[in-house]
Amino acid sequence: MHPASVGTDRIGAVSTETPPSAAKPPSSSAENPMPVRTIAVKVAQWIDRLGAVWVEGQITQMNLRPGTRTAFLVLRDTAADMSLSVTCDPGLLRSSAVPLQEGSRVVVYGKLSFFTGRGTVSLRVTEIRPVGIGELLARIERLKALLAAEGLFDPRLKRPIPFLPNRIGLITGRASAAEHDVVTVATQRWPAARFEIRNTAVQGPTAVPQILEAIAALDANPEVDVIVLARGGGSVEDLLPFSDETLCRAIVSAKTPIVSAIGHEPDNPISDYVADLRAATPTDAAKRVVPDAAAETALLQELRSRANAALRGWVDREARALTQLRSRPVLADPLRLLDQRHDEVERLRAAAQRAVDHRLSGESTTTRHLREKLAAVGPAATLARGYAVVQRVNGKDREVVRAIEDSPPGTQLRIRVADGAISAAALGSQSLAPRPTRKDS
Repeated sequence: MHPASVGTDRIGAVSTETPPSAAKPPSSSAENPMPVRTIAVKVAQWIDRLGAVWVEGQITQMNLRPGTRTAFLVLRDTAADMSLSVTCDPGLLRSSAVPLQEGSRVVVYGKLSFFTGRGTVSLRVTEIRPVGIGELLARIERLKALLAAEGLFDPRLKRPIPFLPNRIGLITGRASAAEHDVVTVATQRWPAARFEIRNTAVQGPTAVPQILEAIAALDANPEVDVIVLARGGGSVEDLLPFSDETLCRAIVSAKTPIVSAIGHEPDNPISDYVADLRAATPTDAAKRVVPDAAAETALLQELRSRANAALRGWVDREARALTQLRSRPVLADPLRLLDQRHDEVERLRAAAQRAVDHRLSGESTTTRHLREKLAAVGPAATLARGYAVVQRVNGKDREVVRAIEDSPPGTQLRIRVADGAISAAALGSQSLAPRPTRKDS
């Protein structure tokens, strides 16, 4: 009985058993090399120790010749450009409940083998299970729930589509109706629209790798402002590449806004949920990414007319307001108030002049009197009346003599009079007799 397959919610995942630890590499040298047969046998022994695995993929080649005991298949990964050679009993293919053909998605159970004669690895399978539509839809729903839980459907992550893109990146099938619809409708709406077209497979095992490569190339082009992923309608199997997890995450990671226009209105691959904008059809995508030149011209004409009407109304209102202002007395004869105030201004100016002259005359008289009083009590006036100032000369210092003790005999003196100074020396001193005091009778 085969071991149960390990469940997974991701389309294209592979379930394997843990391989044994790698053996220590044999010793060899340039002088003692190992023959090819030894290496081939060791590789075969190591691969033979690997456990059986469940593998999911898509059949891309099938070689089933009558009379042969072995059927040869090529199983391709659904999301990457990788494939694996598969061998099986032809009876497994003939006894399948669902007819198997190139393009069928299957889950196989088998064991890897290394053929020493050719040096190739092949997966020898003993069980093949076709993946039905119901299981595919269930996996898509599980993947949708997983991406939604991660927040990849959050509207806040959606990037705005530019109003008028410089260049439109278009990923679609070669010479497809979707390409014709997008280009035709976009150029009809905006004749100057420019496209950067990448033709890829839009179904089958090679679709996802080619679409991923096209998204990366267009996202790296600085002239591309928006990318349209377009495909016409089809069956669930045909639209499976647009529900691939790798493709959905690439759409979210792209820096350029991406529009998903896959199938018709009822078709809802997961790319519609992770894209920045979902278009119901490729024609609808063309209408979303470029404006309608005729509609924009009509809108400009309408806005121009509304702007002209608004400007004329504003000018009329302002003209009426100016007329009302000019009709007021202060603006009709603006000098009348000045004339009325002219005489008053002249009278006040004369009064102010008289007040200033009177104040200046009074202050001048006061200043003269103070100057005369100051001169009368000043030292120059005192000297002019016959007084003198006696100073004792001690080197460079000069001190005023106030008593006879300050100038003993021989002291050098300087006597200042009204018109100069006299140098002298003290010959002696004489004390004045004190005044007699009166005695009360």
